[in-house]
Amino acid sequence: MYLGIDLGTSEVKLLLLDADGHVVGTSGSALTLSCPEPLWSEQHPADWWQATQNAVAQLRAAHPAEFATVRAIGLSGQMHGAVLLDEADTILRPAILWNDGRSHAECDELTASAPRLHAIAGNLAMPGFTAPKLLWVKKHQPEIFARIASVLLPKDWLRLRLTGDKVCEPSDAAGTLWLDVARRDWSDELLTACGLTRAHMPRLVESNQPSGVLRPELARAWGLGTEVIVAGGAGDNAASAIGIGATAPGDGFISLGTSGVLFVVNDRYRPNPASAVHAFCHALPQRWHQMSVMLSAASCLRWFCTLVGAEEATLLAELSSAVSSNDNAVNAPLFLPYLAGERTPHNDPFAPGVLHGLKANTTRADCTYAVLEGVAFGLADGLDALRAAGTEVRVLSLVGGGSRSSYWAQLIADALDVEIVVHASSEAGGALGAARLGWLAAGGAVEAVCTRPAIAARFCPHPERHARLALRLARFRDLYPRLRGA
Repeated sequence: MYLGIDLGTSEVKLLLLDADGHVVGTSGSALTLSCPEPLWSEQHPADWWQATQNAVAQLRAAHPAEFATVRAIGLSGQMHGAVLLDEADTILRPAILWNDGRSHAECDELTASAPRLHAIAGNLAMPGFTAPKLLWVKKHQPEIFARIASVLLPKDWLRLRLTGDKVCEPSDAAGTLWLDVARRDWSDELLTACGLTRAHMPRLVESNQPSGVLRPELARAWGLGTEVIVAGGAGDNAASAIGIGATAPGDGFISLGTSGVLFVVNDRYRPNPASAVHAFCHALPQRWHQMSVMLSAASCLRWFCTLVGAEEATLLAELSSAVSSNDNAVNAPLFLPYLAGERTPHNDPFAPGVLHGLKANTTRADCTYAVLEGVAFGLADGLDALRAAGTEVRVLSLVGGGSRSSYWAQLIADALDVEIVVHASSEAGGALGAARLGWLAAGGAVEAVCTRPAIAARFCPHPERHARLALRLARFRDLYPRLRGA
């Protein structure tokens, strides 16, 4: 058996995979965000560990015999977070997360102090990345910065609890702005620009290689054998790609989770920071990927559910039964899905969420539609940015919690004018990929392990609906520049 641990923003999810590649069981434990100041987003790492322990207890209780035979563990996790440790590995402050926007001024400072940043890291300096966060701490919390002995990414802090080792891998490290992405190694030049050295960084292994073994006392507590391998693992999106078998150049997917990601595999390093496209290492050696990121995706629907006091299933059922998607677009307002600012294509932490065009006869279903459409349009912006960077796709897999809605999947297909496929295990993307990386680290072959899950549904774009949506997309794109800075 192989165990995948996926440290997300809203929950820690575990997945148990057997030697035939079948999912035996899953479990999860919820997490909450702390936003003590505007633009801030934090979590305490201790909560991640408690959630992991809770999820392990659930999975052991549901599948005791299978869990006891786990021989390797893979890790997946939210990227870019800054876990700051002192010499004794004590946590110095809550982790600053990927969707934190406080370090916008530090992005400009880093770009000025590291002229080769874009060439080396392959990405624009954005507040979500790790390096600007450390510059913010250096400026605003100098007493904490002076005590920093180690900087770890979220999943790698979990690894420290699991193995006692400080290790990272290229797919996650590429999101720090400290990695030479082409060479898959730390950049002394970029570290120096932040007042750090290699001594502050964990050692690097490839995602599919062993990074250590489970601590004996933890193995005993979990009822596992000795020498349980812990793989390098991957950032959440690279892990999701492994979970759906996206390993060859041109393979791609959309992750419709808290954030919205459009991910396409490349066979070489192909940066294009001018379009706010991310160029990162993939979770396999000699593979890279391009990625567009919108900071709020399925979280927009959760926000709207809270706003109107209704369950997601209720709103989607109301929308589907009330009117067709063709009719919905006639009266619906436009929604800018920038509830936490935006990365691709605007790179604007201050971009606001907007419902534009409300009328006296606007219904709740109209607004639900607008939210789903706005997220689809944000993904369309991301696809255009990837196309400007030289990437073309005709089929994309859809993973994440948002993939449960066939209505949303069809709307995305129509808006992007690409075929969308949903896999039978699409909701388990990151955790499944993590388990597969554990399997690879234990000796599995990529061809046998990284197969594509069965396709549960296909959504082909409808030319007439695409043409109608293209008119609304043009209005959507015109709205942001008119409101920027207002």
